[in-house]
Amino acid sequence: MTRVALYSAVLLAGLAWPLNWNVFAQTADKPHPVGGQPQVIVFVCEHGAAKSIVAAAYFNKLARGRNLRYRAIARGTAPQELISVSAARGLEADGLTATEEKPVGLTKEDIFGAFRVVGFCSLPEDTHGSVTIEEWNDVPTVSEGYDKARDTIVEHVKRLLDELESKK
Repeated sequence: MTRVALYSAVLLAGLAWPLNWNVFAQTADKPHPVGGQPQVIVFVCEHGAAKSIVAAAYFNKLARGRNLRYRAIARGTAPQELISVSAARGLEADGLTATEEKPVGLTKEDIFGAFRVVGFCSLPEDTHGSVTIEEWNDVPTVSEGYDKARDTIVEHVKRLLDELESKK
C-alpha cells in the first residue's frame, strides 16, 4: 500500500469512527434527535381501537404541554374495523381526537422504528428483542368504563413522560 493510500485510509477511518459512534449511540440509547423528527412511542392493544387510541391521544397532548420531542401512535395486533365508540366518545368529551382515523395493524417497521413500545396485550413473538416493550396490564377495558381506563392510562403516561423528560 502506498503512503498516500495509507494516509487516506487512516484519515477516512478517523473521520468515520465518530460518525459510527454517533449512529451506535442513537440506536443503543435512542436519544431524541436534535432538531430532527420526534421519536415515536408506539401504543399497542389487541384491536387498536381503544386503549392504544386513548394512550396515544393523551401522550401527544401531555408531551406537547411539556415541550418534549416525542410523538405517539396507536396500533393493534388484530385491528378491528372502527375505533371503539367508548373511546371515541370519551376522547371527544375530553376535547381530544384519536391519532388515527381507524385502527391500524402493528408492523415490524413500527416496532423497529420506535423509541419505546407500550403493550396493553401480548405482542407477536417476532417483535421481542428488537426494542424494550413495556406492558401496562393493569388498565381496565375502555368499554366497561372509559373514565377508569383513561385515568389509569393517564397515570402511566405521566410516569412515562417524567422518565423521558429526565433523560432530556
